[in-house]
Amino acid sequence: MLSPHELATLLLLKDAPERIDSDRAELGALRELQLIANEPTGSGFCFPRVTARGDAVLRAFARVL
Repeated sequence: MLSPHELATLLLLKDAPERIDSDRAELGALRELQLIANEPTGSGFCFPRVTARGDAVLRAFARVL
């Protein structure tokens, strides 16, 4: 089960990955659950992105609401 902070982080990553601080504690938990993955950019930086599994979690959450 995701904590409210983890869910909020996942939602923010879906809409604005560049706005996430890379040192957020929730990122580790989301990575372990394979809901996000790091994606390298052309400039050499890595941004977290929502995986297909993470997207499925967000769609399921949206159906409940």
